[in-house]
Amino acid sequence: MNEVASGVFQVSGTEVNMVLLRDGDALTLIDGGYPRDVEVAERAIRALGRRPEDVEALLLTHAHIDHMGAIAAFHEQYGTPVYTDAVEVAHARRDYIEQAAAPDFLPMIHRHGVLPWLLRIARAGATKKVTIPNARAVPDTGAIDVPGAPVPVATHGHTSGHTAYHLPQHGVVITGDALVTGHALSKVRGPQLLPPVFDHGTGDTLAALDALTGLGAGTIVPGHGSTLSMPIADAVAQVRERSGH
Repeated sequence: MNEVASGVFQVSGTEVNMVLLRDGDALTLIDGGYPRDVEVAERAIRALGRRPEDVEALLLTHAHIDHMGAIAAFHEQYGTPVYTDAVEVAHARRDYIEQAAAPDFLPMIHRHGVLPWLLRIARAGATKKVTIPNARAVPDTGAIDVPGAPVPVATHGHTSGHTAYHLPQHGVVITGDALVTGHALSKVRGPQLLPPVFDHGTGDTLAALDALTGLGAGTIVPGHGSTLSMPIADAVAQVRERSGH
């Protein structure tokens, strides 16, 4: 667990990040890793002197299995409310599915590192079916009334309702999978988009970054890869340059 700003903790799951926001004794968990990363989340919460049932709110950047693990588990076990973008609510309920499946990786199975990665995520619960039937929509504008007061930033593209979360009081942005800094299937390190195989939304992943550019944030906590100290506008510019735009 890494405290990236006062009361903002990046927690590493199985090649995916979770974030804990501490506001006094109250906690919010943003994203929850794979199903078998629940214990990782629990250990991090206890390291802060709290219990999983003390988490007051659960936030999803998007409803992919590698972000839903502890979110679904805590919601089911403790009744903790789950918030996500209004579009993503239906995805969390599994009214529809926008997620890569095993056949999507068959054409790339021969590439270096792909098979070991698939085995790692399978052990972490990647094939498990997870739903969050009672997810709630975040407000259209302004901060959510939960510990840490994160501000949702619509970054539709990776999924149709993908959302980042801005912490203006800390200069931090939690970008989810809209902008990452590394991935097992990428040879690049630093600001980037995920490989296209992971994008199943109806939007434009590059255009979605427009919403991040104007944020006052110099610390980036991505869904995958290391936390990065860099103005978000510069990070977006690097992504665009790498993408040829």
